[in-house]
Amino acid sequence: MKLNKRKFKYSALFFLCWFTFLVVLVDGFLGFQTLVDHFGSYALVETALLLLVILPTLAIFIFTKKHKK
Repeated sequence: MKLNKRKFKYSALFFLCWFTFLVVLVDGFLGFQTLVDHFGSYALVETALLLLVILPTLAIFIFTKKHKK
C-alpha cells in the first residue's frame, strides 16, 4: 500500500496544531488536575484527551482527497 504524501502532510499538520492547542488549553487554562478531580479518573481524562487528538487526525487523513496530477 502506497502512502499518499499529501494526505499524510495534512494529517500531520492538523495533528501538531490540534495537539498544541489541547496542551495549551489543558495545561494552561483548565488545569489537568482540575479535569481529573471533575471526572474522577486519571485514566478517563487521559483516554479522552488522546481520543480528542487521534480521532480528528484520522478523520482528516481519511477525508483528504488524493491530489490529481
